[in-house]
Amino acid sequence: MKRNVAILGSTGSIGQQALEVIRHHRDLFQAEVLTAGRNADLLIEQALQFVPAYVVIADETQYENVKESLSKLPVTVLSGTRALSEVVSLPMVDIVLTAMVGFSGLVPTIAALKAKKSLALANKETLVVAGALIMQLARDQNVKICPVDSEHSAIFQCLAGEQPGSVEKLILTASGGPFRGMGPEKLKEVTCHEALIHPNWCMGNKVTIDSASLMNKGLEVIEASWLFGMKAEQIEVIIHPQSVIHSMVQFKDGSIKAQLGLPDMRLPIQYALGYPERLVSDFPRFSFEACNNLTFEKADQKVFRNLSLAYDALHAGGNMACIMNAANEVVVEAFLEEKIRFLEMPGIIEETMGKIIFVEKPSLEEYEESDRQARIYTRRLLECRRNR
Repeated sequence: MKRNVAILGSTGSIGQQALEVIRHHRDLFQAEVLTAGRNADLLIEQALQFVPAYVVIADETQYENVKESLSKLPVTVLSGTRALSEVVSLPMVDIVLTAMVGFSGLVPTIAALKAKKSLALANKETLVVAGALIMQLARDQNVKICPVDSEHSAIFQCLAGEQPGSVEKLILTASGGPFRGMGPEKLKEVTCHEALIHPNWCMGNKVTIDSASLMNKGLEVIEASWLFGMKAEQIEVIIHPQSVIHSMVQFKDGSIKAQLGLPDMRLPIQYALGYPERLVSDFPRFSFEACNNLTFEKADQKVFRNLSLAYDALHAGGNMACIMNAANEVVVEAFLEEKIRFLEMPGIIEETMGKIIFVEKPSLEEYEESDRQARIYTRRLLECRRNR
């Protein structure tokens, strides 16, 4: 039987590649729900091609446009953020792929878990901001979370068949982004355009900037801690410019397992959708002859301070990672709008982390309030800098 998939964020990079996977496996999957934030034109194009049962445009001002464009199809069109939680709970949905970016993915993910849907998680911020809440809910509902990030998918695969207590540490690899090896003097002058040119991966703007600042790797450290039950000191980040080894697991006997492959997000997406089976693909294959030089470097947390801030947030626990994530989303938006410089981002994030009230065991409402307060404070900091 076909598995019906709800893609939250179908117009983003992960969502589009997920639809490629579904297109190649139409006998196995049906894109039953497609959602987007504001990109109505692409959402309409996708709906015309895949004819899902439901389409959601979060931006309510785009509702009439989407509804009219799809009026000749048997598609129910909804709008608003509340509709995202409604569609993931539909009885027809088998798998929910959360491909939204940022804090906005939290509430729909909770709704999917409460509805006991299989979860393919590409929205790392969900675990970053509310890992304790999400993992407890997954246990209570007996839902397996299959990670989609290439690094966490790699670890997930390396742990298959291993005993729970056999792991010594996780080793997350990072490409280093476009500014690998640069010192503070050069980083002072880098532009938004330069930051958006990633050497290996094709991603959305926000994730690409996070990759350049190593915040993306910091978020992944926190996500890995929750997914695999590891302490901060059990998670190491290594720069691996070729992005061939996606991550590794070191076991208590000293042996290491690694998962290798070309830097192609369709691979972990397909693995998550097909889990526990491995599906056939015609994706390009890795060639050892063509790539015979795999290198590794230590991540420089003094220069790329966002990675250090993420470890600090993980050590602090509570709502600290939620605060950090909110501040980061605001400063990345400001950097993309060329309102601040690249090296200004960590300082603003750090100041916000020190000012918002710390909550040791937050509820969902307290996570939401922490996110709101952190965004307000960060925007005030940005406004003060502009007025100097």
